[in-house]
Amino acid sequence: MSDDAEKPLILWFRKDLRLDDNHALDGACATGRPIIPVFVREPSSAGTGPLGGAQAWWLHHSVVSLSASLEALGGSLNLASGDALDVLVGLIKSSGADTVMWNRRYDPAGIAIDTRIKRELELQGIKAKSFAGQLLHEPSRLKTGGGTPYRVYTPFWRALENAGEPPRPLDAPDAVRFAPVLDTSETLGSWGLLPTKPDWAQDFSQVWHAGEDAAREKLSDFLDQSLSGYKTNRDFPAKQTTSMLSPYLALGVISPGRIWEETRGLDVPADDLVHFRKELAWREFSYHLLYHFPKLPYENWNGRFDGFGWNNDSAQFNAWTRGMTGYPIVDAGMRQLWQHGFMHNRVRMIAASFLIKDLMIDWRRGETWFRDTLIDADPASNAASWQWVAGCGADASPFFRIFNPILQGEKFDRDGDYVREFVPELADLDNKYIHKPFAAPPSVLDKAGIELGETYPKPIVDHAAARDRALKAYNAVKDAA
Repeated sequence: MSDDAEKPLILWFRKDLRLDDNHALDGACATGRPIIPVFVREPSSAGTGPLGGAQAWWLHHSVVSLSASLEALGGSLNLASGDALDVLVGLIKSSGADTVMWNRRYDPAGIAIDTRIKRELELQGIKAKSFAGQLLHEPSRLKTGGGTPYRVYTPFWRALENAGEPPRPLDAPDAVRFAPVLDTSETLGSWGLLPTKPDWAQDFSQVWHAGEDAAREKLSDFLDQSLSGYKTNRDFPAKQTTSMLSPYLALGVISPGRIWEETRGLDVPADDLVHFRKELAWREFSYHLLYHFPKLPYENWNGRFDGFGWNNDSAQFNAWTRGMTGYPIVDAGMRQLWQHGFMHNRVRMIAASFLIKDLMIDWRRGETWFRDTLIDADPASNAASWQWVAGCGADASPFFRIFNPILQGEKFDRDGDYVREFVPELADLDNKYIHKPFAAPPSVLDKAGIELGETYPKPIVDHAAARDRALKAYNAVKDAA
């Protein structure tokens, strides 16, 4: 056996914290060489780590789980902080490795960093090899007939369908040849990813369990219990009928290829299966947009909205973040977000519409808040979805489609179960008024123990007046175009 065959290679984990369907891991194992697994905590300015405080909590527990999986195979995950190139070069010098492998990332900051690292390593005679597998299809692959990126979701979905089934996922290896453990690894606790004073994430662990096994169990339970009827039931936040897989996808604890694979050949209504797969496709479309239009997180896709007359009232924004707007369905969503690091998708749209259109606050402020408070924060899906609601994004919902928070609540939380769970001060209010306590007679409020303005806020805006104001502002930019 040659000396080169005994040289270790570095396997760089990023947002792919799994052994299953991990193309870089598979490629590393195929060489037969000893492997040094590493996870690098890059500077926050790099934009490649956890997107906010809530996801930092999720990252901590996901890294713990990945470390345990590697240890079960006889290995150890090396942890290092700093500029990724500096860290990798240091590991190369201390270990004698001459190859680095990783799975690609598709956010603008990540692409720029990886391009620089690959160039610099190759100049130093170090092999650098990247792999696909984080998406169903590489974002550069699907193009319109004219060779341009897709700007509308439906044609993108058709193209994805016509591209054929994605490659079958790779099983996790039964054995891995690891290099000797290095003594330079940092400790995860020293990274300070977990909040302590106060521990605002104390309830997260009641809902979320990290790791591949938990992700696969979540997927299995969803397919068995909730995929049938998904198209209709997914809109009702009090029902446990969504997959809850987005946090695992966000850090690559499970791959979209594995999820797609597990939906093949199921005996469920076609509409439900297609609708669920379209959720995966929306994530693909979001990354397609971010890849081709890297300013998506901070620039209006539709430049006409650059002149939009935002209100940006700080007191109203703070009321929205705390779930104190006086509109129960909005407040329930914002409190679920704070309590669980997550919000039901239908309610995300309602809460986003309320911020943008009722309060006239710039969508970018809402997107930033969600980045910090969602454990499933995702640079592509967050940006694309906020711009979609704002009416300024690709294939966006028209701005003039303004959700009425009362009617949305009555339609999708008819009995008020969701509101009562997250806005307990309204728990004893009659169903008739659960989504509009401000319309309840004093006797009804007294019976429920509610004093508006004291135990629960009065509405911070009148929806009808706010709707008129938003449409007036929209017409101003529309007419100016």
